[in-house]
Amino acid sequence: MKCHYDVLGVPKDATNDDLKKSYRKLALKWHPDKNQDNVEECTIQFRLVQQAYDVLSDPHERAWYDKHREAILQGGLGHGGEYEDKSLNVYAYFNSSCYSGCGDDENGFYAVYGKVFKTIAEEDYPYMDSKESDWEMPNFGNSQSSYEDTVHSFYAYWESYSTAKSYVWVEKYDTREAPHRRVRRLMEGENKKLRDTAKKQRNEEVRELVSYVRKRDERVKANKKRLEERAEQVKKMAQEQKLRHKQQMKKQMENYQETGWSAMSELEGDLQKLEANIANEFGDISGEHEESEDGSNDTEPNTEDLPDDEEQYTYDDLFCVACNKAFKTDKAFTNHENSKRHKEKVALLCQQMKEEDDLDLDLDNEDILVKLSLDSDKKDDTDLLEDELQDLSEEEDMGSKSKLSKKQKKRRKQRQKLAENESQEKVDRDESVTENESQEKVDRDESVTENATLLPTPKK
Repeated sequence: MKCHYDVLGVPKDATNDDLKKSYRKLALKWHPDKNQDNVEECTIQFRLVQQAYDVLSDPHERAWYDKHREAILQGGLGHGGEYEDKSLNVYAYFNSSCYSGCGDDENGFYAVYGKVFKTIAEEDYPYMDSKESDWEMPNFGNSQSSYEDTVHSFYAYWESYSTAKSYVWVEKYDTREAPHRRVRRLMEGENKKLRDTAKKQRNEEVRELVSYVRKRDERVKANKKRLEERAEQVKKMAQEQKLRHKQQMKKQMENYQETGWSAMSELEGDLQKLEANIANEFGDISGEHEESEDGSNDTEPNTEDLPDDEEQYTYDDLFCVACNKAFKTDKAFTNHENSKRHKEKVALLCQQMKEEDDLDLDLDNEDILVKLSLDSDKKDDTDLLEDELQDLSEEEDMGSKSKLSKKQKKRRKQRQKLAENESQEKVDRDESVTENESQEKVDRDESVTENATLLPTPKK
């Protein structure tokens, strides 16, 4: 037998691409249709190339072949020792050259491997405890055997094959020669390891052969194809059933009629009767609903109409105004008051309140100036207004220690300037009035004097 790597002409570490490339090249070279002059030899070579590629292209089979390549090439593994193990060498059947075709003839696939598994079963039969267990070894069958009756049971048994042989002939030590019990136990332990190793090796050999045969069994391929077709049919039937169900549901929806007990007309009548009964018993409440629809907020309580004792319950004693937080216990509220963040917010709130007070003071001063400017009609009142304005400005400069913003300073200057302009206008208006009055008085005196001169002097 020739090595598969030598048949394909590739090294042992060749990749899958190298194997495929070499296989295509040799297949074209040794194909019988390409060599009509030497058909017989080309058929044999083509079969070897195909067999080598089938084994090496499968990762599992390639690993097994690499591990036992020497034993396969030599036609089996050597067992050494004086005892000659006449068990069937299964390595000779890990290639397609042991059979010709997949028919039922003597050299066909089913005849050859049927004999192989029958021989293995006969080798294990003498070592079985129960001689009436022939039914545990199903027949391999032929190309026409049913998968459910024969093929399935055959592979189910042989894929979990475990040899019944004892393999005592692989033992290395004779326990009868042990000088004492301790040495005898050590010998027994070593012999048991050797027997277990041999059994494990035989089981792996047969199971790998079963896997090799199953992969090339046409009955298994046909059953797999049949299962795929059946699965496709089931899938198609499920889709058709789903489509029919969908159409049926659509038709039911089109023909749907509302039942009498769930009709909205009857429900509306019952609702009207219920409203009428409530109106008769509790009075008409439609006006309240109309008021709520007009936009009045009935959910908010009117605290103005409540007495003082009832209004106080809406406020919580454990509420921090500066931080806008409510607390459940006094301890929590006390800890919050001692916190740094609370103190910062309280200081900020005090500063804002102080700025608002300063702004109100400025507005009050402006109102005083306007009132004085309107009520004063004389110059003495104007002087009094100026003195009062000066006093107020001094009080503001002396009293307000807090710093004002630029906007507040600008607003204060504008108000002061406006007050000064109004006072100046008042003074000018008063002066003009005084001058007019004095001028009228002078004119009136002059006219009186002229009239007096024009009158005739009385006779004495």
